[in-house]
Amino acid sequence: MTHLRIVFLGTSAATPTRSRGLSATAIQRGDELLLFDAGEGVQQAFSIAGLGLNRKTKVFITHIHGDHTVGLLGLLQSMSMAGRERPIDIYGSERVWALVREGKRILGFGLTFPVRFKKTRAGVILDEDEYVVRAARSEHESDSYAYCLQEKDRPGEFHREKARSLGVPEGELWSKLQHGQPVSVKGKRILPSQVLGSKRRGRKIGVSGDTRPNTSLTKFFKGCDVLIFDSTYGDDQASRAVENLHSTAREAAMLARNAEANLLILTHFSARYTDVSPLLLQAGEVHPRIIAATDQMAVDIPYPEDW
Repeated sequence: MTHLRIVFLGTSAATPTRSRGLSATAIQRGDELLLFDAGEGVQQAFSIAGLGLNRKTKVFITHIHGDHTVGLLGLLQSMSMAGRERPIDIYGSERVWALVREGKRILGFGLTFPVRFKKTRAGVILDEDEYVVRAARSEHESDSYAYCLQEKDRPGEFHREKARSLGVPEGELWSKLQHGQPVSVKGKRILPSQVLGSKRRGRKIGVSGDTRPNTSLTKFFKGCDVLIFDSTYGDDQASRAVENLHSTAREAAMLARNAEANLLILTHFSARYTDVSPLLLQAGEVHPRIIAATDQMAVDIPYPEDW
C-alpha cells in the first residue's frame, strides 16, 4: 500500500492574502512529490509543510499566469541551495520553459541538478509503473491544462490459505505471486490468479487549474476520488466568473456531481472573500462531500474500497 496525501500550499486567486498564498498543490505519493503549480512564495510553503527539497519531484504547471508560476524560479534556487543533485521534471507549455530558461539567464544563476522539460499535450503525458498522469485542455487561456493522476489497478487480495493449500511456502514466492508473477513449486506452475482476488482500482485525483466548467472536463474527471477545482467566485460574482474564465463554487460542485467525483475540494478563492463559508454552502447544495481548502491543509486519500 502506498500512502497518498494532498497538501495545499497556496489557495488564493491572483493575489495573496494574510492567510492564503498563491496557487500550489502538492501530492505526496510514497517517497515522490508531484507539485501542481508554483505560485509566489511556494518555497516558504514547502518549508512550513516540511516537504523537503531533495526528494523525487515532478512539477506540473496548468498555465503561465504569474499566480501559478512566479514561485517556480525561487523553488528551483532553493533546491539548488539545499544541494539537490537529483533531476527534476517540469511539465507545461513552451512559455513555462521560456520562463525557466530566461529567468536563469537574466538572474544569472545556475543549478546543481538537471531540469528536464516535458511539453504538456492533451492525453497521457507520464506513464510510470504504478500510475499515469493525463492532461486535458481547460477553458482559461491558450495553453491552459487540467491534470489527472490515476493509479493503475492493484493486484487483488492475496489469499494465504489458497497459497498454502497449493504448497507455496511463505516468503519470497508469496511476494512474487502478490506482485503478479507466476512461481514454480516442485515442478508445478502456480499462477497469481489462483491465489489472488479480483484486481482493485487505484486512486484518481483531478486538478482543474483555472477554468470554466464544461462537458469536456466533466468527462476528463469522470470517477475521480478527489477533484480539486477552481472556485474563484461565489454566486454573487457569477457574471465575473464567465468574464474572467473562472468557475463559481456552485459550478465546481455541479461539474463534480456530473463527473461522479467522490470528494470535491474547492480552492483558488478570490481575495474578496475573507470568509469562504458562503461558497462552501453554495457548493454543498449541489454535491454532498465538499471541503474548502486552506493553506497547509493536508488530506490523506484512502483507497477506493476504504472510503
